[in-house]
Amino acid sequence: QALVESMPEMKAAQSQLEKLQKTYDTAIKDMAKEFEAKVKQYGAEETTKTQEENAKRVEEVQGMERNISAYRQQALQDLQKKEVDIYQPILEKARTAIQKVARAKGFQYVLDSATGNGVILADGFDLLMDVKKELGI
Repeated sequence: QALVESMPEMKAAQSQLEKLQKTYDTAIKDMAKEFEAKVKQYGAEETTKTQEENAKRVEEVQGMERNISAYRQQALQDLQKKEVDIYQPILEKARTAIQKVARAKGFQYVLDSATGNGVILADGFDLLMDVKKELGI
């Protein structure tokens, strides 16, 4: 994890994801403002409209609410997919560098030091600096 986080590609990927997240957040906020304005407007005009008009307005507002919810759900799915698409090549590059360094040093196994990913012996060799060197970071 420390290796991947120190890779320049990771910083660029995080920046790209943050930008996309902000784009979705802005769109959702705009939709919510429009929704709130309609609710306020329709609430104020409710007594001057017929029951039929009010029923149509209720349907319209409910439709807007469903659209916001659907957009929010789709945005979340898009972000998750984009995250996988962006991070996968970075993780693969790190994995390849780890394998190259480990083979060059004659290691048969390399355990991930991230919590829960394997046991690391106290006297084990830390490849992090060698792998960073291989990646040029």
